[in-house]
Amino acid sequence: MHIAVVIRTLGILFLLFSTTLVPPVILSLVYDDGHFGHFSATLALSAAAGLGLWYPHRRRSYVIRNRDGFGIVALMWASMSLLGSLPFMLGLGLSFPDALFESASGFTTTGSTVIVGLDALGPSILFYRQEIQWVGGIGVIVLAVALLPMLGIGGMQLYRAETPGPVKDERLTPRVAQTARTLAVLYAGMTAVCAACYWLAGMGAFDAIAHSLTTLSTGGYSTHDASIAFFESPAIETVAIVFMLAGGISFNVHFVVWRSLRFSSYVTNAQVRTFLLATLGLSILIAFVLWRSGEAASALEASRLAAFEVAAVITSTGYGIADFSLWPGALPVILIFASIMGGCAGSTAGGIKVIRILILTRQAGVYVEKLIHPRLVRSVRVDGRVVPPSVVDGIWAFFTVYVGVFGFFMIVLMANGLDQVTAFGAVATCLNNLGPGLGDVAANFTSVDDASKLVLAVAMILGRLEIFTLLVLLSPSLWRP
Repeated sequence: MHIAVVIRTLGILFLLFSTTLVPPVILSLVYDDGHFGHFSATLALSAAAGLGLWYPHRRRSYVIRNRDGFGIVALMWASMSLLGSLPFMLGLGLSFPDALFESASGFTTTGSTVIVGLDALGPSILFYRQEIQWVGGIGVIVLAVALLPMLGIGGMQLYRAETPGPVKDERLTPRVAQTARTLAVLYAGMTAVCAACYWLAGMGAFDAIAHSLTTLSTGGYSTHDASIAFFESPAIETVAIVFMLAGGISFNVHFVVWRSLRFSSYVTNAQVRTFLLATLGLSILIAFVLWRSGEAASALEASRLAAFEVAAVITSTGYGIADFSLWPGALPVILIFASIMGGCAGSTAGGIKVIRILILTRQAGVYVEKLIHPRLVRSVRVDGRVVPPSVVDGIWAFFTVYVGVFGFFMIVLMANGLDQVTAFGAVATCLNNLGPGLGDVAANFTSVDDASKLVLAVAMILGRLEIFTLLVLLSPSLWRP
């Protein structure tokens, strides 16, 4: 690994992070909410650190290799989480474990929180929480198209842009930098549309902008303790559902629709179609159970609650208009399992991703047929293309490691004193970047001990980087010249 490459790139990232602190600094001045010094100090520290890392290597040219990419991405998310915790410690007086948990939850778009009393906080700190999730969202998208295909664990390497011309590989455009710019423009544009829709639906300007930052990023932070339920508006809930689902759909497909104006791509793409059908089917099932159990006053109310919570959970956004952990029967666990599936590869959603579930299901079907007809020769296909055996093997490897990591974190939390339901819910929500959990962490993580919060912060980053990005750093061959 070229250490100089990693250092220079981290310096640039630190400088970019310092620019994201400008809006909170301005808001703290406008509203005079007492956080100007906190954000200014963080900005100065981040800029100084970035300059110190970048300046000595500014004139040298490097070629970033795969192994460098893994190191840069892992250190980037860890460093951003550490830097991002400073405003929470300085401005809100949070302890380091609490501040790191909140920051990691923001940047990984998890949405779990240790902060209560959001309605009483200043606008600048509220906006900062929303902003880091938006920044994390664009980071996830660029990560998906630029680095994750190198891991060979399924997902983005299956995608080929359905655009005319020579661009037919996994990237939207031939160069990663150009891809990143294209995605940033698309992401920012969709966020602006989301903010406008929230405003037209009845939100104030500040809340509309703030919630647009955490809707498309499927982050789930809100400026109110009651989340979207605070507004008591079906129109606002509808806007949230639409843009949460948009965030859960691959941005590659959004790009195809944007360029070609072929909205049929949302239906013809196998993983998007599966994602939308799963969302619809789950919403119908849960609405029926809520209505029949009397949890909802009417079929319409049951449909509203089910549609919103399913969209919020399956996209790992985590907004709420009801506490689904209190719903009857198996509904809470069903929703947690939906978050494990998550959204599409190339989206801001968490979870295992729909494409992997789809491939594993089809591979299982092929295997059953081969048991009946041993001489049968049949391959797994998605969107009419044969899935290479190496990709299927990679997905099985990912799933195996995912189960092992899930079990490991759950055992650690239970050893720290959490009960089984709380430990399961906490690991599921953090590893899948969901937000709300079960048991004592259904609403927030204030009751969790400091050691468990640090463990869960690692789980959030591990889940956001799809596990292998961090595990590959433990391989001795990565560090050989």
